[in-house]
Amino acid sequence: MKTIYNSIKNEVVKHSKVKDSVLGKVQDWKRSHYIILSEIIKDELASSEELKYDKRFELGNTISHITLQRFFENDYQDKTHNDLRFLKTLDKICIFLGFKDLNSYIHFIRENEINGKVVSDDVFSTDIVYKYCSTVFDLYKNFPVLKLELFKDLVFDNSPFLERASEFSRELCERKFELVTKNNRSNFEVFDINIVTDEPDKKILETQEFWNLLFKVGETGEEHFVNQLNTQIYFIRKIDNSWKIWDNYNPDAGRLNIKK
Repeated sequence: MKTIYNSIKNEVVKHSKVKDSVLGKVQDWKRSHYIILSEIIKDELASSEELKYDKRFELGNTISHITLQRFFENDYQDKTHNDLRFLKTLDKICIFLGFKDLNSYIHFIRENEINGKVVSDDVFSTDIVYKYCSTVFDLYKNFPVLKLELFKDLVFDNSPFLERASEFSRELCERKFELVTKNNRSNFEVFDINIVTDEPDKKILETQEFWNLLFKVGETGEEHFVNQLNTQIYFIRKIDNSWKIWDNYNPDAGRLNIKK
């Protein structure tokens, strides 16, 4: 995450609205400069398509100059920058940069090359997890239709992980679970990713994830809530020159499958 954090800083400095202001003529920003930056970002977010309707109420459309000064002047710290409020700030900064949110910016970093060279392995490895979480959310949105093919590029076909995920997802579809997404009722956040093991053909990543989901059962309308913050471990392998997820430790996997 530190790589992404520093990349976002650089992109803000290079933004046309920033370069064309007094900020582009000053090398070392002071308090007054962050006030100007706050106003520039506010004006851009006010007209952003991404911050219309419910998302505006969820994120807001301003960032205080104090928050921006901390963002630019402090080095990345896990304890400080894993906070959900700060992640929402990063979402707004990424929207200012022209992206949908923080996850979209991370995907952009992965999918593009810089001066003909692929971005660092750290960014590549962590991006697999961000894409996986986004794909899981898409899988839920399709319930009660089960679309396991969504995982084709992210999870190995013969992996124990896919076998377990297929089993409990299939059961939820058979029980006619449907995800409620209206008014942003269901959402998720990936707080941070730490690389625990980094080997030529194996990587182990630890994440902090928050999942807030509301499912309704199609026939009865019965509601099932998931509201949890947990630590997950992802085991990623390189097989036939392809990096994909092989296994995962999720302490709450299968929670919805327990029939009450």
